[in-house]
Amino acid sequence: MYGKISQKNKGMQLKWEEGYSIKVEQRNREILISANREGLLSLANHLIALAQEEAKKGTHFHFDEYNSIEENSIDLIIEKM
Repeated sequence: MYGKISQKNKGMQLKWEEGYSIKVEQRNREILISANREGLLSLANHLIALAQEEAKKGTHFHFDEYNSIEENSIDLIIEKM
């Protein structure tokens, strides 16, 4: 099941695959997102949740080393336009 928008004002409910690993680095003018299989599936789930019609413009995910990505990663923000 993909992440979903909660109907009871709980916001976006994300589905993380057990054992996920995601690292985000900046290399010159490029951003590198490295992930294991579980990390890629987790990111895919989050993107599908964000693409739902219920997710309003400006809804975003903010991932950092304190809540979901590897230590020494740069922050990753994904926002719906």
